[in-house]
Amino acid sequence: MATIRVLLVDDDSMVRQILSRMLAAYPELDIVGQAATGEEAVSRVEELSPQVVVMDIRMPKMDGIAAAREIKQKYPQVQIIGLSEYGNGYNADAMLKAGAVAVFHKSKSPEELYPAIMKAGGQDSPALARRPEKNPPTPLRPASCSPVAEE
Repeated sequence: MATIRVLLVDDDSMVRQILSRMLAAYPELDIVGQAATGEEAVSRVEELSPQVVVMDIRMPKMDGIAAAREIKQKYPQVQIIGLSEYGNGYNADAMLKAGAVAVFHKSKSPEELYPAIMKAGGQDSPALARRPEKNPPTPLRPASCSPVAEE
């Protein structure tokens, strides 16, 4: 089975690091790079030729919706999976209209992305969502987290 080339895009470096570490445990996935903005995502797609882009919707400068639209115009073969802190709604709908094949809430564990990435990459996932034993499930952003108030 060929590996699926994946680009991770989020303005939060911790989210990118968690995703990268968790998804790299799957031998079917090759995390080819990361980007912190929509503009950088468009550039990295050209440079790295990923098959799947996992991208945050809300980012400064160029958001994920605009970046998805531009990536799909230039590289229609690239599949995009959106990430959102805000669940379903306008932004999720706009991301899907821009060309994303799915949108996931950031409170989900990265393992839940695996079957979607496999499907977007044109492959069936072996033992759907079977998690590698060395990685316990970790939400991208725990639901109980809230910003810390400054003193």
